[in-house]
Amino acid sequence: MANKNKIQYAVNNSLKENNHNKTSTAFLDKEIIDKIRTFHKGFSQYEITPLQSLDELAKKLEVKNIWIKDESYRFNLNAFKVLGGSYAIGKYLAEKLGLDISEITFDKLKSEETKTILGDITFVTATDGNHGRGIAWAARELGQKSVVYMPKGSSQIRLENIRKEGADASITDLNYDDSVRLASKYADENNGVLVQDSSWEGYEEIPTWIIQGYATLIDEAMDQIIEKGEDMPTHVFLQAGVGSFAASILGYLEARFKENRPITIMVEPSEAACIYKSALENDGNPHAVTGDMPTIMAGLACGEPSTVGWGILRDYANAYISCPDYVAAKGMRILGNPLGNDPRVISGESGAVGLGILSLIKEQEDLQELANKLKLDKNSNILLINTEGDTDPDGYRRIVWDGEYPSF
Repeated sequence: MANKNKIQYAVNNSLKENNHNKTSTAFLDKEIIDKIRTFHKGFSQYEITPLQSLDELAKKLEVKNIWIKDESYRFNLNAFKVLGGSYAIGKYLAEKLGLDISEITFDKLKSEETKTILGDITFVTATDGNHGRGIAWAARELGQKSVVYMPKGSSQIRLENIRKEGADASITDLNYDDSVRLASKYADENNGVLVQDSSWEGYEEIPTWIIQGYATLIDEAMDQIIEKGEDMPTHVFLQAGVGSFAASILGYLEARFKENRPITIMVEPSEAACIYKSALENDGNPHAVTGDMPTIMAGLACGEPSTVGWGILRDYANAYISCPDYVAAKGMRILGNPLGNDPRVISGESGAVGLGILSLIKEQEDLQELANKLKLDKNSNILLINTEGDTDPDGYRRIVWDGEYPSF
C-alpha cells in the first residue's frame, strides 16, 4: 500500500482451497431474502430501482453488457443504505414484540397501538451521511428518535439532510471509526439502540440484519436481468467500505449461484483500503487502516473491516482493488455524460468508483494484466451498482462541471 496515487490490486488465488472451512452464506438464502423483500414491499415508498443498460459504453469498452443498478432512486433518499437500516430496525422491533419479521409490516410498526407497546426508543448510529439519513428516516416514520454522529470533514449538506429527517445529528472531530465508538458509548449510557453497519466482537446481530436488508437490491437486479432476457452477470464490481454492503451482494451471489457465481471484484479508496490491506496480509484476519482518511469517497472512508462482512469477502471475492480518488471522479463524469442513447446516471463519488475502475482496466495498457486475470472480454456481462446519487450536490458539480480530480 506504498503508493496511494496508483491503482493497486490483489487477485485471490485460493478460492478453491479449503471449501469446507469457508464462511457460511446461509443467512442470505432464498427463504430469508423473500422475507426481506416482502418487508420492504410493505413500505408505501417502495419501488424497484432502475437497472440501466449502458449499451454504447459496453461497445466502447469491448464487453458484451454493462448494467448499472441505480440506487439514487431508493425511497427518495438518494442512496441504498435505508434498505439495511430499516430492515434491522424492523427485525429489532419485531423481536421486542415477540414476532417473526414475516408477521409484521412497516405500517403495523407505525401504528399507535404498536408504539404504545414499544414505548420511546432512540436509535443511534455513526455515518458519513447515507446510512445515518436512512436510520433517521426510519426512526421518524416510526415516531421514534435518532441520534447521528458524523466524522470530521463530513459534508454540511449531508448533515442538514439527516437533520431534516428529525435526527439529533452533529459532525464530530473524530474519524469514522472513532465516531462509531462514540455512538456506541452514547447508546450504552443513554439506553439507546445502536444500529451500525459495521460489526465487531460482541456486536454482530444488528449488523447481520443490515447486511441482509441490503440484499433486496441485488435480488431485484437479478429479476430485472431475467426480465430483459439476458444471461446472468459474469462480473460484479462492489464498493467496499467496512465491507457490509459488499458482503451482502457477494454473499447473496454465493448462496444463489455457488460455483457459477460471477467473478466479483472489491473496490476501495486508497486512503481507506482496509479490505485490500487485509487481503494482502494473507493471514485470514481483518486489518485496520488508521488515522485520517481524506478521500472524496466519503461512504467508503472506513478503516476497520466489519467482522461479519470480512469472512465473506476473504473467502469468496476474486480480487481486491485500491484506487485513488480520480477513479471515482472519472466514473461520475462517464455516467453524467453518456454515449449515444445510453441513459444519464447521476452518481456520487462512492457510487461511481466501480465504473471508473472498469473503464480504466479496459483502457489502460498497464492494467491489461489485471483485465486478463479477471477475464474481462467481449463475452463479459458486467453488473455495477450506483450506491448513491449526488448526496453532496456542490461536490458533484465541482467534479463533473469543473473537472476536479482529473484522470491523467
